[in-house]
Amino acid sequence: MSLKNLLDTPLPKWEGLLVALGQPAFRARQLRNWVFHTSATDFPQMTNLPLALRERLQESFRLESLTAKMDVTSRDGKVQKVLFQLQDGKTIESVQLSYEKRVSICISTQVGCAIGCPYCATGQQGFDRQLSIAEIVEQVLYFARRLGEGKSINNVVFMGMGEPLANFANTWGAVEMLNADEGFGLGARHITISTAGLIPQIKEISQKPLQVGLAVSLHSADDTLRNELVPINRRYPLKELISACKEYKAKTGRRVTFEYVLFDGINDDVKQARQLVHLLMDLDALVNLIPANVSETPRFKAPSLDKMTAFRDELERLKVKVTLRGKRGTDIAAGCGQLRSRDMALINK
Repeated sequence: MSLKNLLDTPLPKWEGLLVALGQPAFRARQLRNWVFHTSATDFPQMTNLPLALRERLQESFRLESLTAKMDVTSRDGKVQKVLFQLQDGKTIESVQLSYEKRVSICISTQVGCAIGCPYCATGQQGFDRQLSIAEIVEQVLYFARRLGEGKSINNVVFMGMGEPLANFANTWGAVEMLNADEGFGLGARHITISTAGLIPQIKEISQKPLQVGLAVSLHSADDTLRNELVPINRRYPLKELISACKEYKAKTGRRVTFEYVLFDGINDDVKQARQLVHLLMDLDALVNLIPANVSETPRFKAPSLDKMTAFRDELERLKVKVTLRGKRGTDIAAGCGQLRSRDMALINK
């Protein structure tokens, strides 16, 4: 029988766990320090814990659920993508994005995805299962260990495989563990959750005490087109989604980011930019324009730089805050689910 991962135990319960093993409560602080800040991957490494305790912990728990199966780095060295294999043999992806002064980690919350967006490799794989809290948090710890001393993770974005808000309990449990002072210690404002637009869970986030960032994968300001690009729109149409985002903004004081992937000839017309401005009126949002990833589906390709720039310029002219993201990691299949798709294709040969 597989041992329970210690990271699936909420941090406030670690003291009780140690006391139940006949240890003083302060041992929990030492244990947390080893897990989150000294990069221990097993209990024998924790040399300031009594040997008998290390043996008991080793018999009762494990600390790792992920094994790096593939590890690739972009030519410029700024994007690193890892395909992890889980204990049951299933796989997920995570990405490290290195900038001049910061490091961001993009993590997954599900094996596969049920949303079914036609341009997304993960969406075409279908949904398999939810990730546990431990499986989510371990993705961050893996990259933290690899960075080594003197470097740290500045941001964590829940934008990898899966719909984070469809795995709400475990996603939020991971957020709390990553944020807690006694855990990973990352500020809530350095954590962003991305969603295709699950309204009940957006409202639930707005009630939480931690002011994490919210990013909505929008891709169209027209319900008919968005129904095709983001099928969950049929359940949660734009009018209701924008209303939920306004509620989030009012209750948290935080600006919502809208991710808008630009597809050539589909959603990149200047008229569609004006439609987007109208949709986001009075929301004080940030629009993040993203060139489409190279896809096996020829229909979903990135527009020319001129078209993307014209779209951005129209938003700026109409006073919408906007960024145009450059392409990164295309040489290593950095788009969501692409590396996993390649691995699955090799397995199925």
